[in-house]
Amino acid sequence: MQDTDEFLSNPKVLSQYNLLQELGVFQYIDTLKTQIRNGEALISSAKKILHCTSIDDILESTVKEISDRFLPSFLIFLWKPSSTHKDVVVRGYKNFKNFDLNLKIEDLSPFEAFFKQYSQPISFDLLEYQLNNPQLTDDMKEYSPEVVIPILGPSGLYGMILVGSKLLEEQYSLQELSFLDKLMSFTSLAIQNFIHYQYSVRDGKTGLFNHGFFMIRLREEIARSYRINQPFALIIIDVDKFKAFNDTYGHLAGDAVLEELARTIQKNLRSQDIPSRFGGEEFTVLLPETNRASAWVVAERLRNAAQAMQVNWSQPLPQVTISLGVALFDGTEQLEPEELVKRTDEALYQSKARGRNRTTVWGAGLLYKTQQLKSNLKIK
Repeated sequence: MQDTDEFLSNPKVLSQYNLLQELGVFQYIDTLKTQIRNGEALISSAKKILHCTSIDDILESTVKEISDRFLPSFLIFLWKPSSTHKDVVVRGYKNFKNFDLNLKIEDLSPFEAFFKQYSQPISFDLLEYQLNNPQLTDDMKEYSPEVVIPILGPSGLYGMILVGSKLLEEQYSLQELSFLDKLMSFTSLAIQNFIHYQYSVRDGKTGLFNHGFFMIRLREEIARSYRINQPFALIIIDVDKFKAFNDTYGHLAGDAVLEELARTIQKNLRSQDIPSRFGGEEFTVLLPETNRASAWVVAERLRNAAQAMQVNWSQPLPQVTISLGVALFDGTEQLEPEELVKRTDEALYQSKARGRNRTTVWGAGLLYKTQQLKSNLKIK
């Protein structure tokens, strides 16, 4: 900008002012200034959006950045939280606040082929015409979106963004549409990055954290327990007689059980707890800042919830039960993550040996005495 001002104040330029104005030089310079300001605003907005660490933050940041430029009647975000599930999460913003939606789009795959061919933002009217499938577009049409923006990545269509018409003017200017197009590209990239990260730490079947992420967090929790001198608990869960269940009802029914159990576990934990799929039909739960009594209460709550859950399947399935092992770490001993997992596994084994569908806490009764005996033998 400073170079431009110096150019305009140059005596030679001023002496040819009328000619330069007639040629449109000054108008062109004003256009360049506007483009530079828009570019700087876009970069600033993109930085804020790309630095977000959750979907909620991405969406709220995007809505805020748009509000600084113009006022759309609404923004609707649709995305798939998992590559292996068709479920679609829908979030709507109106007047820069969440609003309830009655948008019944449960699967984005019917839109995938179209957006693979036409990957740019498109007007809703043109999308409706090209698809020529009222079943896909009628629910959207109720909200009268003006622009539809695909969220595409290596695994296909991750989501879509529906943008409503402007509230204060009849239509978007070309500059506003260009800004919106570019800004939504960064929003799409931020959502893709978040989804890719989730794929890297989540189990595809259950949506819980995977084994690799669990081991990293377990090591971190041990270090944290040392530092703040607070106990934490580990639970290992195993579905009782799961092999026999699969042999009788099939592996697809078994998958349905695991998915429903994962949802049940998630619903019965705090936001700071860390549920993971350990492997096969085994799950783990990290309970930060949790003592023995609280860990027992959580484990029993999970056990009772699993016993009461109903699995949606084509035929009635038998009641599912789980066995649980619990171990505590109080930060007072040097312990590797593998040893804590081993202790929890021993407690789980005791639950199995005692008849299944029960919780055992490591360090109580026989397990505690056995460990003391092992320690005494090592000392001698």
